[in-house]
Amino acid sequence: MNQSTPFLGRFAWRTLLVLLYLFLLAPIIIVFIISFDTRQYLAFPPESYSFGSYAKVFANPTFISAFGRSLIIGLVVGLGAVAAGMLLSLSLARHEFRGKGSVNFLILAPFLVPHIVLAVGIMLVMAPIGLLDTYAGIIIAHLGITIPYTVRTIMMSLMSVDRRVEEAALVHGASPAMVFWRITLPLVSPGLIAGGVIAFLISFDEATISLFIVSVRTSTLPTEIFHYLEYSTDPQIAALSVILILISVGVVIAVERLIGLRRAL
Repeated sequence: MNQSTPFLGRFAWRTLLVLLYLFLLAPIIIVFIISFDTRQYLAFPPESYSFGSYAKVFANPTFISAFGRSLIIGLVVGLGAVAAGMLLSLSLARHEFRGKGSVNFLILAPFLVPHIVLAVGIMLVMAPIGLLDTYAGIIIAHLGITIPYTVRTIMMSLMSVDRRVEEAALVHGASPAMVFWRITLPLVSPGLIAGGVIAFLISFDEATISLFIVSVRTSTLPTEIFHYLEYSTDPQIAALSVILILISVGVVIAVERLIGLRRAL
């Protein structure tokens, strides 16, 4: 009796975990199944199965061009967020200055404010200076919501760096710039890569803010999906969603294989 109690407890705990994972993954699983439906509207379960919706996605010029724009914007935002995040992280982690607490609060602000509020604020700021529906405007907007993530990621890497290694290099005649490029930067590179990937994925998937500041000329893939759903609800959207999920998962797996997310975070 006593021996069976721990077994029953472990069984119940594992069953609960499985049910929890199934609950969280249920929407993705349903979308994946619907993406193979042959009907011209979204319904579950599918009537019959085919890869027709996937073929339509790759043949849709609107989705393809929007994907290219989102990819380029995401890459630029990722690089910019890493560069800005590195500078801010070094300042916050290694230096004391007046207003440091205010800077820390400003970095946390995008985490605390709903994206719809940020979107309205960004639109009101960009409209008078002519940055609406421009690539510069959407990149600046996405940098504003991604830099906080890179700052937190890079700061965690900086705090794990042994300062004695940098001090030893300075004692032996290395300049501060050489210490940064030869020692500090390589040691925090996992945090840089992880922060860049997070910034890229956030920018690539961002829809709320993009809807307020882009139009036809600079429309990104999430905004194109939103506009498509206004007039059509067919399995093509489900197929595109599955493709985007696989891209995100593939990027995360690649980072895990290259540097290890536990090491980076």
